[in-house]
Amino acid sequence: MVQPKYHVFICTSCRINGQQKGFCHSKGAVDLVERFMEEIEDRGLSGDVVINNTGCFGICDRGPIVVVYPDAVWYGSVSEEDVERIFEEHFENGNPVKDLMI
Repeated sequence: MVQPKYHVFICTSCRINGQQKGFCHSKGAVDLVERFMEEIEDRGLSGDVVINNTGCFGICDRGPIVVVYPDAVWYGSVSEEDVERIFEEHFENGNPVKDLMI
């Protein structure tokens, strides 16, 4: 069983019936998940960082929302351009990206 260093949850506004619609989805959250997965592959971190898409966290005005455990760090208004910074600063250097934190 893989024991990742970081478990990342990204809201894609996935409903219980599997349909994706809502604020985070409309703000490109599905593309954001893909960008995170690309970065994992590019950096060779498949055993260290695991990504899951989620339903709503209830703070839609701050979306797309990204939550990183075990650090319990919540990022808001995350864009594809922020992904590289999150990997460099948080996952590789252990420093959460302060200006993205909620």
